[in-house]
Amino acid sequence: MNILISQLFTGLSIGSILLLTALGLAFSFGLMKVINMAHGEFIMVGAYVTYFFQQFLAVPLRGADGQREGLVFVVSIVAAFLITAALGYLLEVTVIRRLYGRPLDTLLATWGIGLILQQVARSYDPRNVPVTSPAWLDGRLVVAQGIGFPYARLFIILLAVICVIGVYFYLYRTSNGRRTRAVMQNREIAASLGVATRRVDAYTFALGTGLAGVAGSALTLIGQIGPQLGTGYIVDAFMVVVLGGVGSLPGTILAAIVIGTLNPIFEMYISSAGFDSAASLGKVLVFVVIIAFLQFRPNGLLALRSRT
Repeated sequence: MNILISQLFTGLSIGSILLLTALGLAFSFGLMKVINMAHGEFIMVGAYVTYFFQQFLAVPLRGADGQREGLVFVVSIVAAFLITAALGYLLEVTVIRRLYGRPLDTLLATWGIGLILQQVARSYDPRNVPVTSPAWLDGRLVVAQGIGFPYARLFIILLAVICVIGVYFYLYRTSNGRRTRAVMQNREIAASLGVATRRVDAYTFALGTGLAGVAGSALTLIGQIGPQLGTGYIVDAFMVVVLGGVGSLPGTILAAIVIGTLNPIFEMYISSAGFDSAASLGKVLVFVVIIAFLQFRPNGLLALRSRT
């Protein structure tokens, strides 16, 4: 039971990262029907922003070599959001806006931009580089004998909750958010009522890439970062978008939790059965479950309702 609870908590933290990664994809794909293959590289950019902040701005804590000030780490998360959002806005204005209605061209263009960003990271340092977590995230919260929750993963879950609340208030409590929902439901009618749909596209794409940057900052708490950081999460992020329902915030949240929780549980039971490559087999089983579910609900868990 202790192992199961620990695996569930691990799955919840993984689901939180998937949620941060998939939130941007859910709205950019639902709004603009754009498959952004460079989304994983924006995760990588956010991680490197945190790394650079630590290397050049953070000051080691007194009496603890290698530890960095927690305030600089928190500021780096905000900076990762702003920098990756600015890059996403620039990408939408210069490239994607000229390729609307041509999904194959958009896919190839964003894939090429992703390769360029990877090469830029390799030019700086082709190796994986470590990011030291703040001292106040060391250790774990012991809730029972043999059960402890690492503070770093608790922080990732809290970060995901804050981002979800922020996205909710943006969509349902601001004028730009209402325009975004209007364009997502019916672009033609929204445009006829005076909504600047291209501006909405740019802001929404920037928001999505900014959230990807926050996900990259969160990944620095789990392990080392490198040029290939985002490629391991982009497929899972698309699975979250498809399973949750395109453009549905509650569906994206639910799908991220389901996928993040199923993976470690499958791995635990596969490894206990004595099979090798438990991680790969667990991911395959998750794929099988999603494919089987989509046969009955092709629009996802909670599809966005609109008039057709």
